[in-house]
Amino acid sequence: MRAAALAAALLFGLAAGACAPPTAAENVVTVETASGAMHRFTVELAVSPEEIREGLMFRERLDEDAGMLFFYAQCRIASFWMKNTLIPLDMIFIEADGRIARIAAMTEPLSLDIHTSGVPVNGVLEIAGGRAASLGIEPGDYVRHPFFDAGGPAVCG
Repeated sequence: MRAAALAAALLFGLAAGACAPPTAAENVVTVETASGAMHRFTVELAVSPEEIREGLMFRERLDEDAGMLFFYAQCRIASFWMKNTLIPLDMIFIEADGRIARIAAMTEPLSLDIHTSGVPVNGVLEIAGGRAASLGIEPGDYVRHPFFDAGGPAVCG
């Protein structure tokens, strides 16, 4: 069912000129820090409205090198809460060129507090809470992924 929803969303996106269907390589995200360190994460993609709405809710654990990558075909102010999310997360808000705009660190499980990007973004990477700090990932660093290449499928601004 989830695969069918992703396929339908991607076909709709293609018709609208948004982006190409994801490949296996797109399930890998690399974060490059200002110091040149590279950190790889294997991610689930959240592209359809249903996948974006569900996110990582009801998960009891998340591996240190895993996460979820939310992608928006149109840049926008992104807002998230932790309702029904059982584990703390770091929310990394990503501009169209891959630059990290903001990090909401160690978000509180089951909280209704709203975490926003503050600026229009093209996506969000959610990883295990505290992981960004432990790896030295900060705003201004870059998320390397085909969705966020300069000249990629969306431009913010």
